[in-house]
Amino acid sequence: MADGVKPRIKLPKTISAGDTITVKTLITHRMESGQRVNALGLRVPRSIIHRFHCAFEGETVVDMAVGPGVSTNPFFEFQFRVPGPGGLVFSWYDDDGAIYTERRDIALS
Repeated sequence: MADGVKPRIKLPKTISAGDTITVKTLITHRMESGQRVNALGLRVPRSIIHRFHCAFEGETVVDMAVGPGVSTNPFFEFQFRVPGPGGLVFSWYDDDGAIYTERRDIALS
């Protein structure tokens, strides 16, 4: 598991059923391409976020594969039509096998 990984999620303050909202996510993650060598001449293992997934009440909203060209601290933004109250589950998959997950419940206004 990478050190200092911190997911951030931004949703609108007020949401009504049927609204199309903009969801913004950022995960603080120092990416490592696997190309560098350390002071001992050993290759530093690759460590990137290679997949991002978001589901609403078990149904996939976004599922994307991310390649090695992704920047440090990747930012993802997407639109989502809110069918009703429920929870969004966000998952970021790391090359080292770690999965960082956050949940945000949507209470309708």
